[in-house]
Amino acid sequence: MAVAAVALALAGGALAAPGPAGASAKPKGHDVSSHQGAVNWVRAKANGARFVYVKATEGTHYKNPYFARQFRDARKAGILHGTYHFARADKSSGTRQAAYFTANGGTWKRDGWTLPPAVDLEAAYGSRCHGLSKARMRAWIRAFSEETRRRTGRYPAIYTSTRWWKSCTGNSRAFAARHPLWLADWSRSAGPLPAGWGTRTIWQYANKGKLPGDQNLFNGSMAQLRRYARG
Repeated sequence: MAVAAVALALAGGALAAPGPAGASAKPKGHDVSSHQGAVNWVRAKANGARFVYVKATEGTHYKNPYFARQFRDARKAGILHGTYHFARADKSSGTRQAAYFTANGGTWKRDGWTLPPAVDLEAAYGSRCHGLSKARMRAWIRAFSEETRRRTGRYPAIYTSTRWWKSCTGNSRAFAARHPLWLADWSRSAGPLPAGWGTRTIWQYANKGKLPGDQNLFNGSMAQLRRYARG
């Protein structure tokens, strides 16, 4: 997700947006990686954090060195927490990356605190679609999804933008029925959804704000967020 921020900065775009419209009643959250380092979770909770996604892995070569501490301390602060994997579809299969992810923090349990795992699908270091055709990208996502489901019991949430999804999957409808949508749209009002999804579960609306890392909103109530965690 930091890659998207860098790309936008290089393009001369605005990196942060003011609070999104209609946000006041929805649970606030954020996502963090090694860029945030040692997070003050007590302060994050005081500033409104109710959930967080923590980067665990990337490809089959990288583990967030802060992951264990970030994940553990978020729970201690009373923040619902989940993990995400930064996809490198140009490097290895979806099955291999799901195995690496789930072996290095990408787990889930029905405890009411752990959010379903997520996969981050976006341009990777300048390669928008990771060098794959639309058909191969769809196959990669399917393989990652099924292996994650086999190992954790949950299908992963899909983090993406509508633009990326259209460009790299051909705006596939194949994943909407089983995968919560974590929509990246840094604007005051979230725009059109990728094909098949009737709603977004989480909206990432800015890359900085009151909470460490990227700023997110859950599209529902706190009770619904807890149900999302329980599965």
